[in-house]
Amino acid sequence: MAPLWACILVAAGILATDTHHPRDSALYHLSKQLLQKYHKEVRPVYNWTKATTVYLDLFVHAILDVDAENQILKTSVWYWEVWNDEFLSWNSSLFDEIREISLPLSAIWAPDIIINEFVDIERSPDLPYVYVNSSGTIENSKPIQVVSACSLDTYAFPFDVQNCSLTFKSILHTVEDVDLAFLRSPEDIKHDKKVFLNDSEWELLSVSSTYSILQSSAGGFAQIQFNVVMRRHPLVYVVSLLIPNIFLMLVDLGSFYVPPNCQARIVFKTSVLVGYTVFRVNMSNQSPCSMESTQAQPGTLKEIWSQLQCINNYLQTQDQTDQQEAEWLVLLSRFDRLLFRSYLFMLGLYTITLCSLWALWGGV
Repeated sequence: MAPLWACILVAAGILATDTHHPRDSALYHLSKQLLQKYHKEVRPVYNWTKATTVYLDLFVHAILDVDAENQILKTSVWYWEVWNDEFLSWNSSLFDEIREISLPLSAIWAPDIIINEFVDIERSPDLPYVYVNSSGTIENSKPIQVVSACSLDTYAFPFDVQNCSLTFKSILHTVEDVDLAFLRSPEDIKHDKKVFLNDSEWELLSVSSTYSILQSSAGGFAQIQFNVVMRRHPLVYVVSLLIPNIFLMLVDLGSFYVPPNCQARIVFKTSVLVGYTVFRVNMSNQSPCSMESTQAQPGTLKEIWSQLQCINNYLQTQDQTDQQEAEWLVLLSRFDRLLFRSYLFMLGLYTITLCSLWALWGGV
């Protein structure tokens, strides 16, 4: 029995040696030491007159939606915050050379940075942890879907360029308490497009950034503004809107070459008018411009068609055999040629003006 008990005792000793409790780990002791007497309500500086500098960085990942009617922009961005917490530093040689750990964001002090243009809450992943290194530097990075207000100008549609700003600032702390700075240089931020998805409707041109101090009655507030400059890809609108419009205008011009005394002319002109009205109604949802305000009511097209048919039937039943009507026909033919030339002149002037404005806006 003695050898058996000896084997049991040896095995138990081996198991006890190989079994480690989590409280025995250096990581556990380090986390406990850092958070045991930590007060997240206090700004983490030993000298209260020293400002906490928060370094910001931004990567635009995608343009999700541009709502010109409501003046709203929806973007997907990667956002970085880096600051120093003087209460969360340690000597790595005392903790198995641990130089970086992750801590719950809810357990430590974090800057109250907001976006001024923010108007709505979108689904963004909740990342509850941040990285802290042995010198007390904290890095908080997270993806955000931002729904922000933006002054959208669609006069140059579909060749428009939009400039929307995202302004980050502390909501309560003045610049004497919380200051802001760039994590990267503004030049590097401006031309960085490596994470942007180019398969969307919009092309990212640049993300310029500026630092300023907003003065108010409560004091000065540091803020960093990122200007997201984007350009619309016009091909889909050229194919679906511009080309059909040009075709209908050419058909309308061709209708002037139909003899005025031809009874089919009024039918042809009516068909062009109805076709253009139907096209405007169908395409109104694809354009961000003010076409929504010109949408016809459900019975409008039927009323127009009914009235034009009545006019057509009335003209077809008229007897144009007497001399007086022939004289009127000559007069109307001259007036028709005048209208054709005026229409052609206005159409050419409109085309030149629109192309010039597009070229001017496109070069801005």
